[in-house]
Amino acid sequence: MKIALTCNLKEKDESKPPDYFSEFDSTETVEAIISALKTRGHSVDLVDAAQPNLLSYFRKNRVDMVFNIAEGKSGKFRESEIPAILDYLDIPYTGSSTISLALALNKALTKKILTAENIPTPRFQLFSKGSEALNPDLKFPLIVKPNREGSAKGINSSCVVSDSHALFNKIKEINAFYKQEVLVEEFIEGRELTVGILENGKPTILPILEIDFSNCAKSGEYFYSWRMKEFQGNKELGLAPDFYCPARLDEEISRKVKETALKTHQAIGCFDISRTDIRLSKENIPYVLEINPLPGLDPKESNFPLMAYAAGMKYDELIEVILLSASSRRREN
Repeated sequence: MKIALTCNLKEKDESKPPDYFSEFDSTETVEAIISALKTRGHSVDLVDAAQPNLLSYFRKNRVDMVFNIAEGKSGKFRESEIPAILDYLDIPYTGSSTISLALALNKALTKKILTAENIPTPRFQLFSKGSEALNPDLKFPLIVKPNREGSAKGINSSCVVSDSHALFNKIKEINAFYKQEVLVEEFIEGRELTVGILENGKPTILPILEIDFSNCAKSGEYFYSWRMKEFQGNKELGLAPDFYCPARLDEEISRKVKETALKTHQAIGCFDISRTDIRLSKENIPYVLEINPLPGLDPKESNFPLMAYAAGMKYDELIEVILLSASSRRREN
């Protein structure tokens, strides 16, 4: 099969904010995916999603399938850019549709759907201007986030606030820096979990991954912030959480967490692959924080491959399953 791998590569640019390229993929990740595809007998072309003549490229270079990990360039619906072009040209691709990708990038819209589907998610409020009155039903502590960013961009320990003064200062800061609306939600004290789902004929829920930040006190971070994700494993900075996969949960709680992740995957309309981030409260309620239809696939550091390995899969098998799921959907349509 002839495959195009669409991606945005991480760059070094000191003129940009430190987290500017966080969502993009490292050279190591791209090379690992290419190697896995070639191991399975496919030919692969690497396609830079940021090139200006992308439409012309695909018109001139027909492929059997696009393996899409591109985050897009900019805007409210950037993760939908590549799928939109491919849909227009009738070229099949891995992963979720334009609608699901656009929806999942918008945390507030996602949470509205989760609420409508009776899927637990922290209570929230969206601030478009920053001058809106706080909903009195929301209880401190609250966490403040950019509404349309991934990879924990804009999130650090100072985003968890305990009073109105700190809240509105943080809202103003994020609104000014990221030029977008700000999501405020109740901060759930509890255990950090993430759940991966793969589809190949039917959904497969991978072993739950638990991230324990008990040993990260030195960093001042105690949840999955941007620094925690970007410098994960750095013991000198105190950014080396412990991972447990399967998570340390009893059978009933594990079932409930997996069921919640699957419902979220289906409610957002994801295809092939997704990773749902969950906070398990002290009352054992699995609160969905967000869903990522384009989870990281770094073979050494990303959470999704770690869960696949715990399920007994090898990296090239994981990549092939994603590809086969997309091929199966194409045949059905």
